Amino acid sequence: RRVRVHLLAGGAGVKFRVLPFVWLTFSGGGVIAAVFLPILVILLAFALPLGWVDPSHQHLEGVVESWFTRLVLFALLVPMLVHAAHRFRYTVYDGLQVKQKFLVAAMCYGGAIALATVAFYVLGTV
Repeated sequence: RRVRVHLLAGGAGVKFRVLPFVWLTFSGGGVIAAVFLPILVILLAFALPLGWVDPSHQHLEGVVESWFTRLVLFALLVPMLVHAAHRFRYTVYDGLQVKQKFLVAAMCYGGAIALATVAFYVLGTV
């Protein structure tokens, strides 16, 4: 009796689909935004202006100088940009009834790519 092994993914005839990766980035960006944006709002809108925390310039510079910190910041920022672009795309398409699907998608995701490129440049030169 022969034992057959069936490949779950990557076998002959299995199509590679990009849509699951897009949805993964969208949902990951939503989770990241839900977890980290309230923390940033508390820090930047309340804690720093009201003097609850007073980090020194040297401390902040020391944290951002690490390549690992820059990589983590970039990895957190890009999914949030994709999530925001996707939300804005469907707000424009469904809410404002702009029916140029390709143009709206190109503008939204192109903006996310442009902002991700700017973030990459800024994090690389800091």
